[in-house]
Amino acid sequence: MTASLNEDEATGRADAIARLAEVGYARLAPAALAATACVDLASLDALRDSWAALPPDTYLRDGGRYRSRRHSCFIQSFAPAGLDPVAHRPHWQPTTYNALHGGIERWFEPVESRVVGAQVWRGLLQGLGLLFAQLSAVQRWYIEAHQFRIDTANGIGRPTPEGAHRDGVDFVAVILVDRHNVRGGETHVFDANGPAGIRFTMQQPWTALLMNDARVIHETTPIQAEGRPAFRDTLVLTYRAHGFQAKDPAVSG
Repeated sequence: MTASLNEDEATGRADAIARLAEVGYARLAPAALAATACVDLASLDALRDSWAALPPDTYLRDGGRYRSRRHSCFIQSFAPAGLDPVAHRPHWQPTTYNALHGGIERWFEPVESRVVGAQVWRGLLQGLGLLFAQLSAVQRWYIEAHQFRIDTANGIGRPTPEGAHRDGVDFVAVILVDRHNVRGGETHVFDANGPAGIRFTMQQPWTALLMNDARVIHETTPIQAEGRPAFRDTLVLTYRAHGFQAKDPAVSG
């Protein structure tokens, strides 16, 4: 795996599209994310406190108590343009993509209404959807939004307990919201069909990693505390063209 330096980061929308097309991923500094999605960083910062109120994830099969999360789903249309929340539904993945937690319907509390209703939230989801639509002709995106907090109150926290994986969607955005008093949490992105890859650590809030899920595999290493409290907050957005993943394909959307 080769190391990636700052010059490997995309600087804006056109650069992000080019890198996604060329290597299957694009790294964006906070200002580049704001420019790419046409959103304001100060408005995004106004949402950060909602990560402090995430309910515990009760589905962790490794017995851990280090993850809290919320989950909501949306449909982004292009003709006419719009973003609509859908009725609350479970998160489901097949075991082929998530050997640890796949094959079960996981019901998480929805993202708070004040967050979903914020103009910057809608702008972020739609802005990234418009970018991904430049790489794949679609009529609509089926979007799942996951708010995560990984903490170290009971020891090591694992951002990706399932290990290196794909998500079974078309595109993924992993966005750092905050990291406080932790070490570790290094992101690894591998070519799904070869040895090439990068490793880096997101440090600044609103740093983002965009990925073509068919082309790359990703993971994040565990975190350990350097003080108290110690946690790492992220927003993960997935975009899928052909309905939501579901245990029963007839209700995929």
